[in-house]
Amino acid sequence: MPSRITRPALVLAAFVAGLVACFGAVLWLTRGPAAISVPQSTVGGPFQLTDQDGKPISDDSFRGKPFLVFFGFTHCPDICPTTLFEVSEVMRALGPDADRTAALFISVDPERDTPAKLKDYLSSFDPHLRGATGSPETIAAAAKTYRVYYKKVPTEKDDYTMDHTAIVYLMDKNGRFVAPFNLRRPPEQAAADLRKYF
Repeated sequence: MPSRITRPALVLAAFVAGLVACFGAVLWLTRGPAAISVPQSTVGGPFQLTDQDGKPISDDSFRGKPFLVFFGFTHCPDICPTTLFEVSEVMRALGPDADRTAALFISVDPERDTPAKLKDYLSSFDPHLRGATGSPETIAAAAKTYRVYYKKVPTEKDDYTMDHTAIVYLMDKNGRFVAPFNLRRPPEQAAADLRKYF
């Protein structure tokens, strides 16, 4: 037989469980399974930056075409150049269809990544790749819209590197986030996937 101490706890637990079950049943009956929706993604959004030619660039610059977004920095030793090479290979695999999409490389290191530095850096990759930089504040605002983490990390001899999120974001024609874009596959396969959003 339960003791006097545990009996109220058991009654309370049974009451709460019944209340939860009742609420669930009411929700099911009034809304139905089809009425339950997944909230829209909050990844991506407005940004105002400067491209590698020193011209203003914003999310509106890409409206009407699907595009890829990647955050990084020009002093990145491996992940950034590898990713930009893989994006370049996808653009190559698209052939003439590459004009129907775009790719944006946003620097998380505005202190060193001037428009001129970005232009020189991107000259090694496909010309469909555009670079973007700005003030620390505008970069922080853009990173926040994409939920990108980045942080300056001191190294030897008063130098530094940048830790950052290394996701390639696929955005649709309306600038809405679709999914992380998988580059770990043959370029032709990735290109075929991208074509679905033209």
